[in-house]
Amino acid sequence: MSEERKEESMPQEPAGQPGETAAPGAEEKTEQTSLPLSEAENRGEAILEGLLYLTGEEGLSAAQAAQALEISEDKVRVMFDHLMQKYSDDAYGIEIAEYGGIYRFLSKAFVSDYARRLFQLGRTGKLSQAALETLAIIAYKQPVTRVEIEEIRGVGSDVMLRKLEARDLIRQVGRSDAPGRPILYEVTEEFMNSFQLVDLGELPELPDFSDQKESDDLFEQ
Repeated sequence: MSEERKEESMPQEPAGQPGETAAPGAEEKTEQTSLPLSEAENRGEAILEGLLYLTGEEGLSAAQAAQALEISEDKVRVMFDHLMQKYSDDAYGIEIAEYGGIYRFLSKAFVSDYARRLFQLGRTGKLSQAALETLAIIAYKQPVTRVEIEEIRGVGSDVMLRKLEARDLIRQVGRSDAPGRPILYEVTEEFMNSFQLVDLGELPELPDFSDQKESDDLFEQ
């Protein structure tokens, strides 16, 4: 009897033998050793949206975006695919288009009539100097790209081109073979009617453009 009591009073073996479950918190320690996602990976799509907005018509390539975000081009393309799918919904008035490897924000087709109506509200106003200069360059050198227009004027013309296009004074006529395949512009029949021209041969001599600060206003006040 004394021997049996001795065996019963012996201390139990410590846990940790094969087959037993790990101590609580062991998994948590393992998970804490993994590196957190960088901001570029965690908010990559939001950052891409901002970069596309800033680059405007010039657009953004996957290589440029990958370099800016410091992630792989494959990850950037996946993000672009998600954004393109997101903006394909008609709940958005803009979309993301990709031409020649360059991604850009564009307004959707159903917006064009309303944009034209918006800018036609000031149709009777006098065209600003910036608008006249831009129109003259397009009329004399068409088809012409935005970069070529800006090289002549010495100032940015992205906003002005959008307004002139919305007023139906200029139109897009394809893309150049230059790197990035920039959009080509030419004047429209509305331009010819507005300036009472039968053909472009009636245009006066091209003025000498001087450096001027760009104005985003289509019409002078």
